[in-house]
Amino acid sequence: MEKFTTLTSTAIPLNIENVDTDQIIPARFLKATDREGFGKNVFRDWRFDKTGNINDDFILNQTEYNGSILVAGDNFGCGSSREHAAWALTGYGFKVIVSSFFADIFKGNALNNGLLPVQVSADFLKVLLSTIKENPSTLLVVNLEAQTISIKDSSFKESFEIDAYKKTCMINGYDDIDYLLSKKDIIEAFEKQKTY
Repeated sequence: MEKFTTLTSTAIPLNIENVDTDQIIPARFLKATDREGFGKNVFRDWRFDKTGNINDDFILNQTEYNGSILVAGDNFGCGSSREHAAWALTGYGFKVIVSSFFADIFKGNALNNGLLPVQVSADFLKVLLSTIKENPSTLLVVNLEAQTISIKDSSFKESFEIDAYKKTCMINGYDDIDYLLSKKDIIEAFEKQKTY
């Protein structure tokens, strides 16, 4: 995984609540077990119509909105536990998802795949969505070390929670195996102390 400390980026406002994992990546695209290629089908049934034409009304297809942060409505990632949803979002280029609530399994899958779920208050989420909608060039700053998200050059800022272990992994670019390998010297020293 890539190391994550601070990200400054424009954002895409997806003002839809209860976005489930089947909307993020429809079930018909789950045949592959490799994570490559899922990004092209993220939000497939919203980005394209049934004949495969681009849906110009969908926010991801509006060229004025871009960036590696998705600001979504409440209860993002509900539904099935498919890890492919995190693969699709990261494959599309998102590094951070902001919502006022995440489904627990989605949150875990996101963190395991280098995608930072930032949970904010409902009031702060409203400010973010309206600010970005009005000004697509708005920059958000996500500081993982300080556990804060802010609108650049403004007083709007909020803290967010993250599991300490997952924070360490993201800052260092570790998956679970990398983390264990980083403790190899400590583990080996402990093993030498054991008497059998």
